[in-house]
Amino acid sequence: MTNPTNSRSQWGSSIGFLLAAIGSAVGLGNIWRFPYVAYENGGGAFLIPYVCALVTAGIPILMLEFALGHKKEASAPKAFFMIDSKWEWLGWWSVLFVMFGILAYYIVVIGWCFNYLIFSFTLEWGADPNTFFFDTFLNSSGNVWELRGLNLEIAASVVLVWFINWLITYRGIKKGIERAVKFMMPLLFFITAVIILWSLFLKGAADGIRLYVTPDFAKIMDLNVWVAAYGQIFFSLSLGFGIMIAYASYLPKTANIFKSSIIVACTNSAYEVFAGVGVFSILGYMALQQGVPIQQTVKSGIGLAFVAYPQAISMLPFGRLFGLLFFFLLMIAGITSSISIMEAFASAAMDKFGLSRKPIITTSSIIGFMISLVFTTHAGLYWLDIVDHFLNHYGLLTVGVIEAFIIGWLYRTEKLKSHIVSQLGLSGVGHKIFRYIVLQAWKYCIKFITPVALSIAIINSLMSEFSKPYSGYPISGILILGVGWLLVTHMLAFGFSGLPWRTPDKSRM
Repeated sequence: MTNPTNSRSQWGSSIGFLLAAIGSAVGLGNIWRFPYVAYENGGGAFLIPYVCALVTAGIPILMLEFALGHKKEASAPKAFFMIDSKWEWLGWWSVLFVMFGILAYYIVVIGWCFNYLIFSFTLEWGADPNTFFFDTFLNSSGNVWELRGLNLEIAASVVLVWFINWLITYRGIKKGIERAVKFMMPLLFFITAVIILWSLFLKGAADGIRLYVTPDFAKIMDLNVWVAAYGQIFFSLSLGFGIMIAYASYLPKTANIFKSSIIVACTNSAYEVFAGVGVFSILGYMALQQGVPIQQTVKSGIGLAFVAYPQAISMLPFGRLFGLLFFFLLMIAGITSSISIMEAFASAAMDKFGLSRKPIITTSSIIGFMISLVFTTHAGLYWLDIVDHFLNHYGLLTVGVIEAFIIGWLYRTEKLKSHIVSQLGLSGVGHKIFRYIVLQAWKYCIKFITPVALSIAIINSLMSEFSKPYSGYPISGILILGVGWLLVTHMLAFGFSGLPWRTPDKSRM
């Protein structure tokens, strides 16, 4: 079967592509998830499995996705279709459950950040941020199925965030995404640096940092620690989303895929390691002010961003300014990631149906917004938690394993190796060293190490699921919201892959 020819937009500059890819990787999880994961899994010693995961899974899969998108000049579904039509469904599955699952609730969390940005002006959460967040702000219901209508305050913020995402992606690659990341990413790095420097001079900061980096080498022998390291790397780099394949498809033919992979992966990892310094400095300050052990202040995810940090902000000198900076930082980190998810789906739909960007972006934004509203109900937190757990732990990791299998065993890594080498401009000894040492190691990672490591992570999670239901949720909620979301998007993926390819509209952006 022949593949439709394609006329694609391109990045205006290599820095635009790098900032967009880094922006996709650097998200809320870098700030609120990594520090806790590192602390729980050996502190400074966690860097050993973390770096191993980066080298044997993070960079190899990122390089695979960059090289695949660049060589095929295609989105994820089309790239896999060009390898073998029977694998097109994999590309559709990833962009569908990410766009209408992960993005749907992720934008709600960004909306919370906007709400808290406004709350920072008056420290509205008061003396008990925990009660304020769960009971006053979310007004959470008693169980998964007690929806009780929309939380209008949150819904209004979700409208704003969806509009920002629509506006950026509607304008295309150069005029929309590239311009946005060239503004937002330097601002993100600047605000992060300000927060870290500010936090380093707080009393108790040294104690917090010491707890964060103190190595516990005994934990390195724990399989769960290695599973956590591989999981963190995979989620953090936006692997399996279809994003990096789409972004790389807009690169010029002379782009250096190897160099870009190293820059994006290492920048992302460096960011989350140093963001942890700021997080634990603040927690050290909190512990000192409250006269409690630092361990009692350490939280992950939502608990850190919307409970622990607001509590710290109330204690800090010039806390309102700190709160404004922190929640604005979270908004930027969230939006640079969310626009990349929208682009991955839009790129796939444009490739498949030959439609222009604007109706696809508008239609998918409306559908995505309608799904997001479910997460703004009073049971929204429960839905968010279940969907997030199953899509991240099973959907993305499964995509990663199958990707590695297809490229490593069916398509053969030699084809991508030749493509990567062709962009380097090496010759003679340098060419041979790179091809037979660096890329040979990459080949074995793709064929053996990465799929085995990710499979172990999946099996480890499944064993936990069978021992007891996730977080004590009812089986009905887990099956419908978690497993059901994956199955429905899986069936849609097969449906999309069965449709014919259309000739792309050359006027599209």
